[in-house]
Amino acid sequence: MLKSPAERLTDLLLAVLAAVTLTVLYAPVLISALFSVVPYDQAGLHWQAAGFDWYRALPGNASVMAAVRASALVGVLSVAAATVLAVVMALYVEWQGAIGRRFIEIVVYLPFLMPPIVTGLSLLIFLDRLGLSRGLATVVIGHTALVLAVLYRLVLTRLRALPKSLVEASADLGATRLQTFRHVVWPQLRSAVATGALLALTVSFDETLVTVFLAGDATTLPLRLWGMMRVGFTPEINALVTVVLAASIGLAVVVALRLKPDSRGEDQ
Repeated sequence: MLKSPAERLTDLLLAVLAAVTLTVLYAPVLISALFSVVPYDQAGLHWQAAGFDWYRALPGNASVMAAVRASALVGVLSVAAATVLAVVMALYVEWQGAIGRRFIEIVVYLPFLMPPIVTGLSLLIFLDRLGLSRGLATVVIGHTALVLAVLYRLVLTRLRALPKSLVEASADLGATRLQTFRHVVWPQLRSAVATGALLALTVSFDETLVTVFLAGDATTLPLRLWGMMRVGFTPEINALVTVVLAASIGLAVVVALRLKPDSRGEDQ
């Protein structure tokens, strides 16, 4: 079917708009990757000196590597804690005798839906009233509250898609609740938990505003980069940013593939 001139013009404008949008979004990524291999100064780019020297120099930057390790530690601990809480809460909400379902969901989703500055300030006040000193422990608590919504939503969605007949059949065969969870429910939840954990890890690793309120003397990678904005970046930071962006994009691609419906119309 031939398109009219107006339709062809509309398609062209949409294609141009999409190209401009992608350029604006990804140009900084490409520029950072370029500067990580090509030295530059006020005279311009020095293509003849291109190489991976900054990548090799990156492990020697002790303060940056310490911030990377702190971010990784916070991400792993917060995702692990959020995973356990998400599974427990989802199982409770789906239990027939559950009380306060709506209240639980409001509590889970609020930290994620509110502006990060509000979430961070609220957590700071709450943890201060509990007498907890700011540090990596409070950052882990804050990130757990933040990423819990992501894991809870995915686990609950998969749990509601689980046929009730499987659980009922397990009970009829004499299995305990623990055995039913281990052999029937958990195998169905594993893919949702893995997908949610990858997505939550990405959110936690990049989180800045909540961390600002809760970090105290601790320094994660986003805080370290934020602090370097005042005094200037060292050249190897371009290499670090490129590695972090590549890892984040890789995780996002994995999550997108795992969330892609299979031939039966279900998530993988």
